[in-house]
Amino acid sequence: MRLVSFNFNKIDVERISETNERVKIDTNIDVSSIEKAKIEIFNDKEDLIQVKFKYTINYEPQFAKIEFKGSMFLTMDSKDSKELLKRWKDKEIPEDVRVFIFNVILMKSNIKALQFEDDLNLPPHIPLPRLSKEEKKE
Repeated sequence: MRLVSFNFNKIDVERISETNERVKIDTNIDVSSIEKAKIEIFNDKEDLIQVKFKYTINYEPQFAKIEFKGSMFLTMDSKDSKELLKRWKDKEIPEDVRVFIFNVILMKSNIKALQFEDDLNLPPHIPLPRLSKEEKKE
């Protein structure tokens, strides 16, 4: 399985209010469709699969929201793509494919989300590395 293309179709970033409360951050990935795609430049040795997704980062209570919608194209051998499409009819994704898809979404989206969080002065949704002062031992 290989990633051929990744595109964002919609990016929505909104700071809804100001808050002094502790903010809870929830993330969610929703795969909305998986279907076989046909593009003339690809050969018939592998199938081209289009995956549409939505990735949201919610800051509660009603503080901010970041939403990404997009799609990606994957190539996979015919046997694996048939299994994926068969299981997708029941909204299931084989574990190895799901892990691959989610990791691509997280890698691409988290970088953009961190930029937007910095621009809107929002707390980062993932922990960032920090240095701390070394304590002296006596």
